[in-house]
Amino acid sequence: MARKPKAIDFEKALAELEKQVHLLESGELSLEDALKAFEDGIRLTRDCQLALTEAEQKVQLLLEKPDGSVEYSLFDDDDADA
Repeated sequence: MARKPKAIDFEKALAELEKQVHLLESGELSLEDALKAFEDGIRLTRDCQLALTEAEQKVQLLLEKPDGSVEYSLFDDDDADA
């Protein structure tokens, strides 16, 4: 039986991605270390994109009406401050 991939912690993955970017931008890594950091960054980017896609799908399910239509509403910053 195939195992379900472990859910990632989006915030941790994003923080690690930012760390990898800063390391690459510093220019202080050897070529081998830079390639490893780049590879890790690509993996983290894909993981974050997958997490965002899954979150979007969950939101769509929550917004879906019983008749199958979806109701979207604009986010109002004034409501967030209340």
